[in-house]
Amino acid sequence: MKIKIGTNAGLVWEKLSELGGNADLKAIKKATKLAEKDLYAALGWLAREDKVVFKDNNGETFVGLA
Repeated sequence: MKIKIGTNAGLVWEKLSELGGNADLKAIKKATKLAEKDLYAALGWLAREDKVVFKDNNGETFVGLA
């Protein structure tokens, strides 16, 4: 499971970079084609490593590369 989360974290990082370094959760989910739970686990991994930042804009969550 840990390897899968790490692999997914790499995918999320790559897609965020392709999306200009900042995107909302819907765009990241669409770009990565990950299930919601896998996306959130990957984002948690990246957040723990201080690789991403989260911002709330009118109730919508955006993720940016740190």
